[in-house]
Amino acid sequence: MYDVIVVGARAAGAPAAMLFARSGHRVLLLERSVFPADTLSTLYIQQPGVARLARWGLLDAVRATGCPPLDRVLYEVGGVRVTGCSSGIDGIREAYAPRRYLLDRILVEGAVAAGAEFRDGSEVTGLVHDGDRVAGVRWNGPDGAVHTERAHLVVGADGMRSTVARLVGAAKQVEHPALTCAYYTFWQGPRTDFEMYEGPTGWIAAVPTNDATLIAAYHPQHRFDEVRRDAMNAYLESVRVNAPALHAQLDDAERMERLYGTGDQQNYFRTATGPGWVLIGDAGHHKDSLTAQGIGDALMQAELLVEGVREHVGDPVAQAAALSAFATERDARLGGPFQATLGVAQADAQGRRIALLRAVSTSPELTQRYFDTLSGVVPLDGLYTPELLRLMQEVAATG
Repeated sequence: MYDVIVVGARAAGAPAAMLFARSGHRVLLLERSVFPADTLSTLYIQQPGVARLARWGLLDAVRATGCPPLDRVLYEVGGVRVTGCSSGIDGIREAYAPRRYLLDRILVEGAVAAGAEFRDGSEVTGLVHDGDRVAGVRWNGPDGAVHTERAHLVVGADGMRSTVARLVGAAKQVEHPALTCAYYTFWQGPRTDFEMYEGPTGWIAAVPTNDATLIAAYHPQHRFDEVRRDAMNAYLESVRVNAPALHAQLDDAERMERLYGTGDQQNYFRTATGPGWVLIGDAGHHKDSLTAQGIGDALMQAELLVEGVREHVGDPVAQAAALSAFATERDARLGGPFQATLGVAQADAQGRRIALLRAVSTSPELTQRYFDTLSGVVPLDGLYTPELLRLMQEVAATG
């Protein structure tokens, strides 16, 4: 009998398993992939997420991979440019963008060091129930054997197409149509900071990572069928049109890997919890990766869940109340960033974004607040003050 079974061992599941194990609980961590394994990701971890890694004692391991600290950010929309960096949190001013096969290994090693039992190559196929309550899981091991284990709490951290969410019937409470499709690959040679460009046909991101620079092209979702028919040429053309200076660096650069891409950029909140189960990370909430908040969201949810539930695991009434409180707090923390991401990913709202950048560039104080808001250090309502809204109106009026 386990206290907690966590399904999914990446940016949400492994930290949750680690923190539950550090709290003295017996934890089983299951992962369908065989590690080390990569996954689609923008890689970027904003400062609040980095601060969590530092508090958990994992940041030194991330730094030891050779991942460069990112302490300068460039945003450019329609030719209007601002540069700066978050003022940070807990003394952490830099962001990091480690390769996922490195980051996820570090997170799993942290869980195992805390006492969690880790089983990769293990695919969950069903749930165990006591009446209407989830009380465990069934899974196929790497040798094909079928296993069954019971637990007081099952945590679904198994991604956007979560098996746990499907098995418990977790409905999407909030859903918005997909807005972008994304393609990226890794280049050796370009010298960039963390950079985001929005031009006439889409968005381009440059993210320095361990051994290369990830360069991503985001296209409006309605172009997905067109783009995927000739994805590489569409990708290169998007970089050329929307970030010409970055494109010029590709002439002498070497592409290190194949082109990765997806048109499945879902935007939703699922029901977070029910009797004996809870969803965290992409299993419970996902938004367009254009704002690169997924890893930070996952780390935050893992911490929020464990802090609220660890004292109540095994007490059905108290556990249910703690899970309900987690769901409420999850929605409160992520609702604003969700709406902000939808705003950024809507191509027809570019004029408003240009007015915002022009307004914030009028003062160092507004510029700093802008970067603090982007990193999650300052809440969204801390940016849109009456002063900024007035400046945006003035900028829009003058063209």
